[in-house]
Amino acid sequence: MAETVWNTDSGEAVYRSRDPVRNLRLRVHLQRITSSHYLHYQPAAQRGKDIDLATFRPQPTASGHRPDEDEEEEVLIGWQEKLFSQFEVDLYQNEAACQSPLDHQYRQEILKLEDSGGRKNRRIFTYTDSDRYTNLEEHCQKMTTAASELPSFLVDRMANVRRRRPDRRGTEGSILKSRIVTWEPSEEFIRNNHVINTPLQTMYIMADLGPYGKLGYKKYEHVLCTLKVDSNGVITVKPDFTGLKGPYRIESEGEKQELWRYTIDNVSSRARPEEEERERRVFKDLYSRHKEYLSSLVGTDFEMTAPGALRLFVNGEVVSAQGYEYDNLYVHFFVELPATNWSTPAFQQLSGTTQTCATKSLGMNKVAYFSYPFTFEVSFLHENESADALPEWPVLYCEVLSLDFWQRYRVEGYGAVVLPATPGSHTLTVSTWRPMELGTMAELRRFFIGGSLELEDLSYVRIPGTFKGERLSRFGLRTETTGSVTFRLHCLQQSRAFMESNSLRKRMRSVLDRLDGFSQQSSTHNVLEAFRRARRRMQEARESLPQDLVSPLGTMAS
Repeated sequence: MAETVWNTDSGEAVYRSRDPVRNLRLRVHLQRITSSHYLHYQPAAQRGKDIDLATFRPQPTASGHRPDEDEEEEVLIGWQEKLFSQFEVDLYQNEAACQSPLDHQYRQEILKLEDSGGRKNRRIFTYTDSDRYTNLEEHCQKMTTAASELPSFLVDRMANVRRRRPDRRGTEGSILKSRIVTWEPSEEFIRNNHVINTPLQTMYIMADLGPYGKLGYKKYEHVLCTLKVDSNGVITVKPDFTGLKGPYRIESEGEKQELWRYTIDNVSSRARPEEEERERRVFKDLYSRHKEYLSSLVGTDFEMTAPGALRLFVNGEVVSAQGYEYDNLYVHFFVELPATNWSTPAFQQLSGTTQTCATKSLGMNKVAYFSYPFTFEVSFLHENESADALPEWPVLYCEVLSLDFWQRYRVEGYGAVVLPATPGSHTLTVSTWRPMELGTMAELRRFFIGGSLELEDLSYVRIPGTFKGERLSRFGLRTETTGSVTFRLHCLQQSRAFMESNSLRKRMRSVLDRLDGFSQQSSTHNVLEAFRRARRRMQEARESLPQDLVSPLGTMAS
């Protein structure tokens, strides 16, 4: 006989279904592998005598069931279908034990079952969402795998929040009557609304693994499967359906250890083709109406960009500054647009100043966390049709200053960075520097009096927009490297070129491609531009020298 391959994966599986959960059908098969009911103690009166083989024949129980019927059982179970256990049958037959209306309902159903010949199931039974076991199981569930777990305050409070399907039924077209803000919430309101309460229904498929003749004891109850369904059609099964995998196993505890195997199969009937087609039409109509509803929310006032234009939205944040000499830092920043093809709305503000923030030690550095948000919108209009035209991109400038107790401020550093040319989230670290004077007096003045050398034009950190010459000399400017500022930018781009399919799209896409590669091409472009200027200067020097020196310089220039 081939060895049984057991399924050891007892984790939960998650499914999603658009069909009503009432159509769910499961087949549960339970079988005992090791059996001991054929071994009986020999009565004292028969000891030493011949034993009749008929004494080993299974004897019927008081209820008429034979022991071999307890060896194997298979039951078809529907969603929230109640199958009573032997314990519940014995309990609810006593009218004094019925306290709630549900108990009385179960009593009536059990009496009807007894009149019709008794229940069909023996060991397999269920606990539905309304049963008392479901409440206790959710209240007592553990958060960890520790044997002796002490629930924390949060676990104890969360155990009182039951995710159940609410009884409130909204009316189509009704007006929201509840207040959006509750200024004086009650304890019950806090308990019911402090978590995301997704309506949830639970069902447990159980098995009574008690020995022969001892059914109906709570200590022999074992959970075979747990089913949870929420209002979004998500079905959680633990353990998963057996399918092609091997059966699950249960080893009972006690003196007579027995081995049980069981399988769980999904036997829900498939919908007929005409039902699937009708459902498809219903969902199509539902999605079309939902699309119309979303369109009505957007309205007709959605603003589109002009043809050939690109709109850039930036939601940014000044995250932190670190590595500076003094405490109580704040950052002044602004965005400079290129002189051509870029514009901004009249109401738009392209500058800002953070709050003053004290630093904290992080390793060897002192870090000031600002978390200062800002946002702006700019537009680019492509007018130059030349394929060689490389568009310029806006630049973000920043100035870091410190403020002491005596309201003396000092410039801690200047920095600049080109805004990202690609949409998405970007984290940029801007290295800064500050001008400095030689000598001890300058540092003493900076320490005692405050103030220091400042740039009249912050764009001097890079190439100023007002500069029209060919060479920008910073000779004689003494600087000192200081700390760095971290920016987090979320860039969004809007253009008709993303959705149009005519020749304008092809022309604009080439521009966007060049914009997309600007951040990678800018450094290469700067190097090539510097090389052209150096070659031009050498050419001028070559023309001014005597002819007998032209050849060596020409060789060196090449």
